Amino acid sequence: MNRSPLQRVRPVRIVAIGGGTGLSTLLRGLKSQVAPRQGHNYHHAIADLAAVVTVTDDGGSSGRLRREYSVLPPGDLRNCMVALSEDEALLGRLFQYRFQSGVGLRGHSFGNLFLTALSHVTGDFTRAVRVSSEVLAIRGRIFPSTNQLVSLEAALENGKVIAGETRIGATRERIRRVHLVPRKVKPLPEVLKAIAAADLILLGPGSLFTSIIPNLLVSGVAEAIEKSRAKRVYIANLMTQPGETLGYTLVDHVRAIHQHTGRKIIDSVVINDRPLAPEVRRRYKHQGAEPVSIDRAELQRMGLQCVFANLLEVHGVVRHNPTRLASLLIEKFVKK
Repeated sequence: MNRSPLQRVRPVRIVAIGGGTGLSTLLRGLKSQVAPRQGHNYHHAIADLAAVVTVTDDGGSSGRLRREYSVLPPGDLRNCMVALSEDEALLGRLFQYRFQSGVGLRGHSFGNLFLTALSHVTGDFTRAVRVSSEVLAIRGRIFPSTNQLVSLEAALENGKVIAGETRIGATRERIRRVHLVPRKVKPLPEVLKAIAAADLILLGPGSLFTSIIPNLLVSGVAEAIEKSRAKRVYIANLMTQPGETLGYTLVDHVRAIHQHTGRKIIDSVVINDRPLAPEVRRRYKHQGAEPVSIDRAELQRMGLQCVFANLLEVHGVVRHNPTRLASLLIEKFVKK
């Protein structure tokens, strides 16, 4: 009897670091490969999947709850929980439900309110995330990168300094550097433990300066990744972002990560090789975005392994296809 390739794979421990829609897209694809909690077997490629999520969001429902209740912004954490939930149909829809009216309620999602209330009931936001994850029966674990209330500050190429993730994400000026405020931020101990135990560490896809790098600026995180024996993979963004990464090549993205951390923490880069349709490219160009330019020779001179595949999905917006992305990661970095 022929056995499927996954039956011959020794299950690995994966840590995925990021935020926004990029991280939840990645988790949604990897979910089916995660072993159930009753115990691992060789039918599943992933023994443990830990998501490390940025907590610098200051906009929308998350920003309002952060300001009014002094809690970590719950939005990205909520999206990751729904992405990893066993059944996204009902409970997932409930957590994503957004109130369209009502004084004080309008604009809030149910999941954000649930996490905020639970953090006050338990006295601990991280515990609230854990309990909510159990309610949603997620396959994996989700951690904020820190338990501290932190914000983001950016120094621009024109010499100006702007504060807040929302303003940074909306800027049309080139960003020189971002910092956490306060500068010294304690990591969640579980995050460092997960990184130390990982076989594969994934960065991205996601906004370079507002989703990826903020996690790496938390004290000890970049150092733990550098010391790890895991394969360390950056999943390249499909498009530049207006302002935030205007004109950035993939080499620029990698260099920004290494410059902000002061460490070489990327071994391999996963790159989409499917071109955009001309009409989609024109639409994005009108919005100030373009496909991220790839200089394969320069990436290889930097000592990076380049892995190319068709990862593109276009349904109104350009996204990574979660199933094809997960399959590629398993094929290239998990199978022996």
